[in-house]
Amino acid sequence: LCPFHQTAFINRYVGFANLPNQVHRKSVKKGFEFTLMVVGESGLGKSTLINSLFLTDLYPERYIPGAAEKIERTVQIEASTVEIEERGVKLRLTVVDTPGYGDAINSQDCFKTIIQYIDNQFERYLHDESGLNRRHIVDNRVHCCFYFISPFGHGLKPLDVEFMKAIHSKVNIVPVIAKADTLTLKERDRLKRRILDEIAEHGIRIYQLPDADSDEDEEFKEQTRVLKASIPFAVIGSNQLIEVKGKKIRGRLYPWGVVEVENPEHNDFLKLRTMLVTHMQDLQEVTQDLHYENFRSERLKRAGRAVDEDVLDKDQILLQKEAEVKDIPFASIQALFYCGNDLNNKTSPKHKAGGNGGSFVYVFPVGNITMIRGTLSN
Repeated sequence: LCPFHQTAFINRYVGFANLPNQVHRKSVKKGFEFTLMVVGESGLGKSTLINSLFLTDLYPERYIPGAAEKIERTVQIEASTVEIEERGVKLRLTVVDTPGYGDAINSQDCFKTIIQYIDNQFERYLHDESGLNRRHIVDNRVHCCFYFISPFGHGLKPLDVEFMKAIHSKVNIVPVIAKADTLTLKERDRLKRRILDEIAEHGIRIYQLPDADSDEDEEFKEQTRVLKASIPFAVIGSNQLIEVKGKKIRGRLYPWGVVEVENPEHNDFLKLRTMLVTHMQDLQEVTQDLHYENFRSERLKRAGRAVDEDVLDKDQILLQKEAEVKDIPFASIQALFYCGNDLNNKTSPKHKAGGNGGSFVYVFPVGNITMIRGTLSN
C-alpha cells in the first residue's frame, strides 16, 4: 500500500462522525420555536404558572375584568410571543391564552373559538408549505396544551370531558391540577387517580411520554418513569420571592408555613418543567407527524371530493343545456347519464348502428323511452 492508503487504513476515520456537530451549530444559529396553549377556567393561576415556568413576565399590562364584565364576555384568544435566550440558545416562545373559557353559565359552545384557532394555524402552515417561498416558514401550530383542572371538584367536569374529546386529535394535551396547595397529599393522590380513570373511561387521548431507549443511562430512565407516574401534574405557581433560612425562594407564605414552588415534595412544578424542556422536541414531532398530517390528509380529501363534485356538476349542466336545446326532458337524460355514463360507451347495455350519412348512433333504453343520439323515439 502507498503511504496515503496505509495512513487511512490505520486511522479508519472519514469524518462523518462530525455531522451531529454541524446540525447542532445550524440549529443553535437558527433558533427554536414553540407554541404553548393554556386552557382553563379563570382564577386557576394559568398566567402565574407560565411566568414561573419561563422566569419572565408575559402579561405586563394585562387587564383583569370584573365579575360584571365576565357575564357577557365570550372566549378570546390572546397570543403573546417572547424571545428567550439561555447559554446562546434562542427560543421563540408563543403562549396562547384563552380568557373567558368556562366563565359563562352556558358553556356548551365556548371551546369552538379555540378549535377554530388551532385549525387556522394548521391551515396557515399548510398554505405556507404549499407556497413558492418555503425558506422562512413561521411555525405557529400549537405544539402543547396545558389543560388546567380545578382542584375543588371531585374529578373532571362535563366541560372538561367535552373539550378534551374535541381537541385530543388536534393537539398534545397535558392535564394539570391547579392550586395543588389547597389539597393534602392523600387528596392529591386520590384526585389524580380519579382523573386518570375518567380520562380512560371517556377515551380521551392525552400526551404520552415516550419510553426511554435501552441505551439510555439509568438516571434518564428513572426520570422518565417518575414523570409518567406524576401525570396529571399537580402544580403551584408564584412570582413572589420569600426568604427562608437565609435563601430567597419562590413560594407562598401561609400562617402555618411556606409552600415552595420548586420543591418536589410540595408539588410537581419541577416535574412539569422537566417534562416540557426534555420532551419539547418530541412534542413538536408528534404535532408534525400525527396531528398535522391528520389535518393535511383530511384537508386534501375534502379538496379531492370538491373537485369530483365540481366535474359532476359541470357534466350535469352540459346535459341540461342539451335537453333544453333538443326539447328532451332533463330527467330522462339524467337517468341516462347515470346508467350509461357516456353516450359513446360501446360497453353499455344496448347499442346499434344507424342514422343518416352512415354515422354511428348508439341507442340506450331508459324506462319506456329509447334515447338515440339527439333523437327521442317511443
